[in-house]
Amino acid sequence: MLFTTKEITETLDMFMRHNLDIRCITLGISLLDCATGSGESTRARIKEKILRTAAKLSQTGQDIEHEFGIPIINKRIAVTPIALVAASSGDTDYTPYAQTMDECAGLLGIDFIGGFSALVQKGFTTGDRRLIDSIPEALSRTVRVCSSVNAASSKSGINMDAVALMGKIIKETAEKTSAQNALGCAKLVVFCNAPEDNPFMAGAFHGPGEAESCLNVGVSGPGVIKSVIENCRSMRFDELADVIKKTSFKITRMGQLVGREAAKRMGIPFGILDLSLAPTPAVGDSVARILEEMGLSHAGAHGSTAALAMLTDMVKKGGVMASTHVGGFSGAFIPISEDEGMIAAVNAGSISIDKLEAMTSVCSVGIDMVVVPGDTGADTISGIIADEMAIGMVNNKTTAVRLIPVPGKKAGDWVEFGGLLGGAPVMPLNPSGSAAFIARGGRIPAPIHSFRN
Repeated sequence: MLFTTKEITETLDMFMRHNLDIRCITLGISLLDCATGSGESTRARIKEKILRTAAKLSQTGQDIEHEFGIPIINKRIAVTPIALVAASSGDTDYTPYAQTMDECAGLLGIDFIGGFSALVQKGFTTGDRRLIDSIPEALSRTVRVCSSVNAASSKSGINMDAVALMGKIIKETAEKTSAQNALGCAKLVVFCNAPEDNPFMAGAFHGPGEAESCLNVGVSGPGVIKSVIENCRSMRFDELADVIKKTSFKITRMGQLVGREAAKRMGIPFGILDLSLAPTPAVGDSVARILEEMGLSHAGAHGSTAALAMLTDMVKKGGVMASTHVGGFSGAFIPISEDEGMIAAVNAGSISIDKLEAMTSVCSVGIDMVVVPGDTGADTISGIIADEMAIGMVNNKTTAVRLIPVPGKKAGDWVEFGGLLGGAPVMPLNPSGSAAFIARGGRIPAPIHSFRN
């Protein structure tokens, strides 16, 4: 892959002035061969394999940062969903598996480890149910572990029993981590159509269809996209779309260079590159500010969904032009707490939970890092999850929910998490109830257009 002098100069400017970074390099590791009939033996094999396979991950990331001058924000690991690995052990509490994962991450100097997960879009196995029941305790007793549950898909429909259960699990996790402002909920996500090669947390896991191991890379650059749009204020939309697409192409090429080099040094296959505009709390690194640069007074104003749809599509098109291995989400994220522009929009009254839901129909993920009142009922949380699952199911796209009901907090209060998780105002919710709807249980069937065989 050859780069011109002009491309190198442009890329340096992206790093130095506009917060372009490699958001994460995520090593996927299959743990399927670690399963035994003994929990203690299984966990010992998990520990040995993670430590052996990921031994060079942190150092490789540091070396590439130093040699290439490219910031790599997080080094992460994603493992096979633990519900699959622990099922044959006979254990009823899977918290020790999360603790083993956490121990490995600490020993390796890894920021996060994902895969305390279950795939239940069509129903529960015994292992799935045991893992989900273990989530609150597991997240309260670990630091780096992230958890996810896939509760719906376009092919299977929505598992409403799982949706109802996850409302309760989120509430219980909030209570168990209340001393940290319900931080456990920030590491727990409910998916529809979860990608098996996603490098971003909290939803990363190494899918059962993946290779023995592989390295996936997440690239982010909202500040870069905003900076190029600043010079395009008189452009028509079709011209602006082309500018965004070309910029995304350049960002993706840089990410692929880093990913392939890291994989080569570690002696493992390169997996996918996920070009997602993932904001941070830093000023100048906001997806919301991109939408404003397109002509909106605040994110959430009428027209926001159309602007976000174009942005997400052009990011995807630019990515696939630059790499044959684009995967994960690849689009735009709109978390509240991690985007200073989204926070400003909430404070200005421009974004409600309902408008946010509408915008998720065209972005890459969903209701993300949204803080809600601590007295929000489990059925209301389940109702929000059900709506988001429906959007993903019908539109054949990934959607997700990461809600944080902070005990003792009410609408308008501020909650601080720190670091890349930022902080956010508590958003009010519709006071009408969903209890009888959620109590029905069962499965909402897949839409007719899911039958494509």
